[in-house]
Amino acid sequence: MIETELCAFSTEACRIAARNGVTRVELCTSPYEGGTTPSAAAIRAARRIEGLQLSVMIRPRGGDFLYTDEEFEQMLEEVRFARACGADCVVAGLLTPDGRIDEHRTAELVAEAGAMEMTFHRAFDMVRDQDEALEALIRCGCRRVLTSGGRNTAPEGIDGIRSLVARSAGRIAIMAGSGVKPANVRSIAATGVDAVHFSARRMIESGMEFRNPKVSMGGIEGIPEYASVGADEEMIRNIMNELA
Repeated sequence: MIETELCAFSTEACRIAARNGVTRVELCTSPYEGGTTPSAAAIRAARRIEGLQLSVMIRPRGGDFLYTDEEFEQMLEEVRFARACGADCVVAGLLTPDGRIDEHRTAELVAEAGAMEMTFHRAFDMVRDQDEALEALIRCGCRRVLTSGGRNTAPEGIDGIRSLVARSAGRIAIMAGSGVKPANVRSIAATGVDAVHFSARRMIESGMEFRNPKVSMGGIEGIPEYASVGADEEMIRNIMNELA
């Protein structure tokens, strides 16, 4: 059966995933930056949830996937911490300045992960040549790659996803993600992917009654300061039903 993975930004989202039969969560924070490494307490809390595989995002900041030596050392330390917490998988993506997989550093992360699996995330969709990149990830020992086929969403990149499934020939798992919804998950699954990844986001309104109109803590237009990102349980249930 095809695996399912929820991009979870809270412990509550992880609980929702568990009670709806989702295979695995990708635990992260900072949804408006595309996901960064979650806190130590969040990792430990998620690990205590039974019946759920735990992947931990290893990304020290938002922005691109070209990291300094100091940032890479931080990533290695975060992998060690995730392993000590009993995570099943770590998720990372590292590129070179010319848009290729950083094979040396990726292989180092795989080695540091030990018995944990390694998923290469959608940094893969930013490379110059996905066929070349796929072979690089196989050489590095990655367990799976998350991709939208080089497009903004998986439905847009469905032909590319299908091509990657054929090229992988079972040597690395292909997980499709971005824009996955109940209405399209069957067609995405029909490409032959090993897993589908979805966020099923919903906004949770703040309970604050007083809201100071003179202060913006984040100062970034379009990002709500009195709402947080949660998981839409009904959408998750509908996705799971479509795959049943």
